[in-house]
This record gives sequence, C-alpha cells and structure tokens, in this order.
Amino acid sequence: MSKNHLPQFEKSYLYPKHWGFWLAVGLFWLILCLPYPVLRKIGLGLGWLFSKLSVGKRRAKIARRNLELAFPQMPETEREKILQENLQSVGMAIIETGMAWFWSDRRIKKWSTIEGIEHLKNHAKDGIILVGVHFLTLEIGARIVGIEHQGVGVYRPNDNPIFNWLQVWGRLRSNKDMVDRKDLRSMIRALKHGETIWYAPDHDYGRKNAVFVPFFGVKDAGTTSGTSYLLRSSPNSKVVPFAPLRKADGSGYHVSISPAVDFSDLDNATDIAIRMNQVVEKEIMKGVSQYMWLHRRFKTRPDAHSPSLYD
Repeated sequence: MSKNHLPQFEKSYLYPKHWGFWLAVGLFWLILCLPYPVLRKIGLGLGWLFSKLSVGKRRAKIARRNLELAFPQMPETEREKILQENLQSVGMAIIETGMAWFWSDRRIKKWSTIEGIEHLKNHAKDGIILVGVHFLTLEIGARIVGIEHQGVGVYRPNDNPIFNWLQVWGRLRSNKDMVDRKDLRSMIRALKHGETIWYAPDHDYGRKNAVFVPFFGVKDAGTTSGTSYLLRSSPNSKVVPFAPLRKADGSGYHVSISPAVDFSDLDNATDIAIRMNQVVEKEIMKGVSQYMWLHRRFKTRPDAHSPSLYD
C-alpha cells in the first residue's frame, strides 16, 4: 500500500530552529525507557498537575458538565469520583502516547493482554469498521491491536508539520496506512479492499452531516451520519467495537474486542446513528473514568439558536 500521500520527512526539520523540539522528543524518549510502574507514577503525577493548571480547570468544568448531562441519575459524589480519576487519566494519556509510538512490540506485549482478536481475524476479508471510541487509552490500545491485526488509521493532521510527521510515523507502528478523517473516499476504498478502518463516531463534529439522537442522558446529541455513508458504500463491511482499558491494579492494559454488530436491518442515517451510539455507550461503560469527557460532546444543538448546554 503506497504511503506517498502521507507527510514526508524534510531536511529542513533538522535546522537549528527545530533543535528544541528534537531535544524535547529525545528527553521524552529517555523517560519512556523507565520501567512501566515508574511511568505510571509519572503519568498520574502529570494528571494531578494538569488538574491544577488553568487549562485543566477549564477542561474539568466541561467534563463535570458532560458527566452531569450523561448520568443525571448518578449521585454527584460518584460523578465527582469519576471526574478525578478522569483527570489523572489525562496525564497517563501523555505517557501512553509515547509508549504507543516508541516502545518495541516485545515491551508492549509484556504489559498488555487482548481478547476477542478472532472477531477481527474472522472478518479479515470483509472490510471492518473498527469502532475505537475516544478513550484516553486509545493510542496505546491501537498499538496493542495493531501488533496482532494492522488496519488503516484515521487521523486529524496537525498544524505543526514536524509534529504532524511524528504522529503519522508513530501511528504507522500500528497501521498499514493513515488517512485524513475527512477523506471518506479513501476509507471506503480501503473497506472495499477488505481493510480494517479505525473509526471514532463518538465526538461532536458539528452540525454538518449530523443527526440528533440519544446519547446517554441527552436525547438529542449531535452525532455523525458518517456511519450510514460508510455502510451504504461498503455494505459487506462489519462493525466491530473494542475497548482499550488501563488495568486498575497497575499491571498494564487489557483490550477487549467485541463481536460484530449487525446493522443490516437499518436503512436510514438516524436509526443507524441511534444504534451506533448504543454501541459506543456499551463500550464506554466498560471504563467510564477513562473516556475523554473533556471534549464538549453536546455542544451542537438541534436548533442553532438554542442556548448552549455549557453556559
């Protein structure tokens, strides 16, 4: 599979003005050489530090509101406990991204387990829409799965060309290829060739190409209609969800891959989005505190003039 469309390394990236960036990458790599139990402590410490910074406090406010909207019947004390664990997970996500990009396969395997890989192997020729919801562990989870079953990653290009090259380089440790998240044609082409596409339909991507359907406690959450487009264009593809979770005892990670979900009885974007949100909810409930609640999931309202849920 040709990767000529991906960002290429440029000699200019080695110019002196970029030496600070490469020094930071080198220091990060050295930190990643530390034993995993030490990295875990560093990650949790970074999460604590994040929660004390102004940006962390702003994000915590968003996450608290998301949990309130998603679980209105849950006691506030329980939601607050989830929030604090979630903020710690932010720091771990930084460390886990480095692990995913720089660790060897041997080291990844040492600290991870995976179940349900047969759900990918059994449909290897059909084309698979691998539903990887936005857990904070998604980068390390993708690497764990990629060792056993490589797919085509979907990503958002970064404005910084050097970091953009680095993130693609790192994610190619897990994937055969990478495509821009807006490039639906390339996704469909890959599915028709029997490839596995990483797909995250759980964020609020704005009003364009969205339908408003239930998601947890919000009855009219803006949800991408892209799932129906992919299924219509590649009707033989299988939808397979997975959840990559950090083990509570500090012994690493466990990835659970669920059986394929049948969408064949549905033929319109709204019903497909409803079922997909149900799939996403089921996966999130496996590790609520590790989900990316810091994103304004319910920012787009059915009526553009309706007041924001975050005011």
